[in-house]
Amino acid sequence: MGSCAVEGGCPSDYIAIVISSISMILLLSRIIVPFAVHKIPRCKGSGFWIPTIQVFASFSLVLSIVLSLNFLKFKKRHWWQSCYVWAVWIEGPLGFGLLLSCRIAQAFQLYYIFVKRRLPPIRSYVFLPLILLPWIGGAVFLHIRKPLNDRCHMEFPWIVPVTSLHTLYVIALVGFTGAVRHIEFRFDELRDLWHGILVSASSIGVWVAAYVSNEIHDDISWLQVASRFLLLVMAGILVLTLFSISSSQPLLSQISLRKREPLEFETMGKALGIPDSGLLFQREPPAMINPSEPLDKLLEDKRFRQSFMAFADSCLAGESVQFYDEVHELGKIPLEDSVSRIYMARHIIEKYIKAGATMEVNISHRSRQEILTTSNLADPHLFSNALNELIQLMKMNLGNDYWSSTFFLKFKGDSSMRSNDHDLEQLTGWNYSPRLSSVHGVDDPFHQEHFSKGPGCDSFD
Repeated sequence: MGSCAVEGGCPSDYIAIVISSISMILLLSRIIVPFAVHKIPRCKGSGFWIPTIQVFASFSLVLSIVLSLNFLKFKKRHWWQSCYVWAVWIEGPLGFGLLLSCRIAQAFQLYYIFVKRRLPPIRSYVFLPLILLPWIGGAVFLHIRKPLNDRCHMEFPWIVPVTSLHTLYVIALVGFTGAVRHIEFRFDELRDLWHGILVSASSIGVWVAAYVSNEIHDDISWLQVASRFLLLVMAGILVLTLFSISSSQPLLSQISLRKREPLEFETMGKALGIPDSGLLFQREPPAMINPSEPLDKLLEDKRFRQSFMAFADSCLAGESVQFYDEVHELGKIPLEDSVSRIYMARHIIEKYIKAGATMEVNISHRSRQEILTTSNLADPHLFSNALNELIQLMKMNLGNDYWSSTFFLKFKGDSSMRSNDHDLEQLTGWNYSPRLSSVHGVDDPFHQEHFSKGPGCDSFD
């Protein structure tokens, strides 16, 4: 047949390739820009490598459709140009199958963390290969039976089981999403999962219709052209849409095409809206610090805690104080708000408890396993034992040295100045209006005129 659908070179083919290329460029830019331009630190664990694997799967899916449907014409002289490499292995286990498996792995994590209230029993790097096994087994079976013709098209009886495998993974994603539908997520995870299901199911429907049309009516030129165009364009739309939605935490989601809000959450406490998270109010009365009091009681004062944290950071031991600070933030969340408590507990575990965490704290193996194997992530006493151990370590290693350090002298001097200012305000009755005073810049809605904005400013208290 001399049509362009077979020979290649149709304008629609070029348009489809351009659209897919643009989608890949956009996707690649979202990988590079956060790290190369905005200097976002790379998080460890599944929060980084699952999105990265999805990027690889997206490239594999689009490239496999381009080559298996002969959008690019070249003579097949090498084994890697075979239909079974691109139309079976790259498009299946390394393309659509891997893309949906990553989404299922994310939904599986949400189900265990928020419904079961415990960490998943299987790590993501084990769970993902397990759910990918059916795709690998199917690819091996097709490679042995060789049902593809010279145009990389599959005979009609094979379309049903192949489509069923695609549909099965969408159904699995629907199952996990339905199991978490009653959870009141803070960052639109449920909505994002439903969007992913809708886009995946729509893509399968369009692909099946285009594939059947391409296979059964191969004598109709315009239908061949339209089906090839739809196959490639829908692949580009699928990968773009999946990366326009993200089911990750706000502090972990780095690869996404969605335009984020201008707010920059420096801590999980601020992201969850914990009252007074990370804030120091100018009109707070200064607390009197008595060095003879227990350290755990002294750390309850936020100004002292920040001074002590700065001293600990100078000694390269700041993770213990920061762990105390985040557990203190967790304690502000009401017990009935179990979802927010789980968000905060999960964040603390990822940052301080897990082996190899960015700020792993020095606690006993027993306390660590007690946290990692808990049956209730919302338990108010989840970190109590670990916190007691760290307070004892801080007393022995940091407590005595702090009182003779310049950090305490500076804290003492600042406290005296604030005390004098507070007494003066009480005597004179001055009205420090947050709107009119440039002294209280943090509380002033127009403080950008007095202070330069930066990532370290509390500009959205």
